[in-house]
Amino acid sequence: MENHEHSDHDTGEHNHHKMMIKDFKRRFWISLILTLPILALAPMIQGVLGVDWSFTGSNYLHFGLSSIVYFYGGWPFLKGLVSELKSKSMGMMTLIAVAISAAYFYSVAVVFGLEGQTFFWELATLIDVMLLGHWLEMRSILGASKALEALADLMPNEANLVEDDQTRKVKIDELKEDDIILIRPGEKVPADGIIIEGESDFNESMLTGESKPITKSVEEEVIGGAINGNSVVKVRVKGIGEEGYLSKVIDMVQTAQKQKSKTQRLADTAAKWLTIVALVLGFGTFFTWLALGENLAFSMERMVTVMVICCPHALGLAIPLVASISTSISAQNGLLIRNRTAFESSRKISTIVFDKTGTLTKGSHEITRIVSLHSDYTETELLTYAAAVESPSEHHIAKGLARKAKEDKLDIPSVTDFKYTAGVGVNGKVNGKEVHAGGNMLLEKMNETVDKDEKEGVETKVFTFVEGELIGFITFADEIRESSFDAIKTLHDHNIKASLLTGDNEIVAKDVADKLGLDDYMAEVLPDQKLEKIKELQAQDEFVAMVGDGVNDAPALAQADVGIAIGSGTDVAAETADIVLMDSDPKDIVNLILFGKATYQKMVQNLVWATGYNVIALPIATGFIPGLMISPAFGAALMSVSTIVCALNAQLLRRKIG
Repeated sequence: MENHEHSDHDTGEHNHHKMMIKDFKRRFWISLILTLPILALAPMIQGVLGVDWSFTGSNYLHFGLSSIVYFYGGWPFLKGLVSELKSKSMGMMTLIAVAISAAYFYSVAVVFGLEGQTFFWELATLIDVMLLGHWLEMRSILGASKALEALADLMPNEANLVEDDQTRKVKIDELKEDDIILIRPGEKVPADGIIIEGESDFNESMLTGESKPITKSVEEEVIGGAINGNSVVKVRVKGIGEEGYLSKVIDMVQTAQKQKSKTQRLADTAAKWLTIVALVLGFGTFFTWLALGENLAFSMERMVTVMVICCPHALGLAIPLVASISTSISAQNGLLIRNRTAFESSRKISTIVFDKTGTLTKGSHEITRIVSLHSDYTETELLTYAAAVESPSEHHIAKGLARKAKEDKLDIPSVTDFKYTAGVGVNGKVNGKEVHAGGNMLLEKMNETVDKDEKEGVETKVFTFVEGELIGFITFADEIRESSFDAIKTLHDHNIKASLLTGDNEIVAKDVADKLGLDDYMAEVLPDQKLEKIKELQAQDEFVAMVGDGVNDAPALAQADVGIAIGSGTDVAAETADIVLMDSDPKDIVNLILFGKATYQKMVQNLVWATGYNVIALPIATGFIPGLMISPAFGAALMSVSTIVCALNAQLLRRKIG
């Protein structure tokens, strides 16, 4: 089963990362132990201590121990050099490998007769510091993947399969679509499905960010990974394999984590140029000191220091680590990021345009009245025809009709030749008759008029036509979400305008807009008109976010600077959206903007730190500033500290947006 495979895949990646950390740790400790005798045998160290520990062949022992540190401790960097040269993308590994190789081969030449002094102790300490820096950095990166790993681990390993009124434990990957499973109180839901028996509260907080348990009963969907609360329920398995909700979430988070935003591409470019600058300056420093009359050893030491201290390691880590952490935490808080650039740009949003139903309102659409306008059709027949023609639709109204029909125990006939017309309604053949259902736009299309009181009102109306004749209408009430009031107030507090675009009538739209204190509203809007409205706002230099259900709002979602789709259950992603709100709650839009701001701030902080460090450290490394002279090992320590600061700063994002 795909969900399980995802878990295995993530565990595999996680274990590979752990093995890498273990490898760097082992190389660090072995190199550090070998560094102690290398330090003791170094003529410079002996001179500082005022001792003479040289003996016959001591310089060859010195060479042998240093060779082990160079080839064993320096192996990850030498391997990285080959890899970077193959991919024609010089970077951090190239710099480190060139620096340690220059120091090593120069020192070997001195051992075997070249006039000068060896660099073995500097080489060993340099490799030790680089290994330590990498080890600590990789531990920090591992922390960034923990939220995703937690998502993958939400799935239980076993399920209670019901067969002939008996239950038996089976592995999750043995489950098939339409299997019946039993979920006891406290157990995790092993797969997406539909409740066929029982009612219970489900905790979906780790999946959708919704903190309160949600009561679900027969015919309602449950998500794999949610925790069953207080009752036993039977569920028909629906979402397995790639269709599983959790599987889609993990896919989306992984894709977003790998995706590069403009900020990251900027950092990558800066890192590439810093590598070139460091190599040019390194060799430039070497030849300048030689030209100024310094000896080969001193010139070589300056070159190695420049190359090491200017290593773009912190710059390379500055953005990806922040991106990875923010994507994981956002997923845990009900925000699925599909487009990293749009997410980082969310801090610039000046206007948010909302679709009404299911976003600002609950979208439950409970039926309030069934009014027959034709003597040949009863209210029951009106409901039957309306529910039948709407049945293939995923719209909230269709679900409201289905609930009412089920409650009244009606047999709903099947529909053929079903067609959905955006903004107008649906039509199809029911019992051999052509049936249309829709709002005011449908009335106009069918050249039908009704009394003003029947056409307008705060309730949403669905008119039904059979064979071209209006047979009646059904009214629906849709409550405003409680969280919508706070969300709109918070947006206004952040100087962000909120507008409403809806296919509903003028009175309904105005009622919602007035109650919520929205800046603007537009009623009876067709999908292409929504697109034009977005363009209009953009032409006024507004940075626009569109929030919709991703079906009839798709053109507007694609046009907006940030497209936000609402979706819960297994209906995770509208392909045109940049970000998906799992809980369909307006408060999450506020979170999105705050998360985007916090993420961008951390990225900028890391970029400033990483580049600022290099600007200051580079002149010091050359040795051209009187009184400021640092060794290659100290330069490596400074570089590692810079990298670790970036890693720790990225981790602080957890506290800021968690």
